[in-house]
Amino acid sequence: MEMTQGKRVRPTEEIVAELRAALTGVGVVLPSLRVDPVTGASDEPFALVALGRCNVGTAQKLTAVLRACVEYAVDVRDGRLGQVMGREGGLVQLRPPGGGCEWDCPPESLGEAAPGDVLRARVRRLNAEPRLP
Repeated sequence: MEMTQGKRVRPTEEIVAELRAALTGVGVVLPSLRVDPVTGASDEPFALVALGRCNVGTAQKLTAVLRACVEYAVDVRDGRLGQVMGREGGLVQLRPPGGGCEWDCPPESLGEAAPGDVLRARVRRLNAEPRLP
């Protein structure tokens, strides 16, 4: 295992295998996914990952999976936490956790939501759901 600035770095082959497994787990197969043979054979310290080519259907599925992963985000313009409701016209629609008026946010103004804020929003949403009799 290589070292860089005091940190252990996993071989590119391991990372490619993990990426392949994660993609397969959500139903996305990239047949050309591999370690780039040119940089893998060079003297460069780290080989590049070749994602390869895919058909339109695979690209759409990958896009849907990635978009579904982002449930909450922060509008860095004013610090508001919002649930990601969709995308339209190049903007991301956010809604306050627990409901309220949606607002539009440019993608470049989205920030990662703090784990604690996301957990609180999820708990509020679960608590608001009706209970079984």
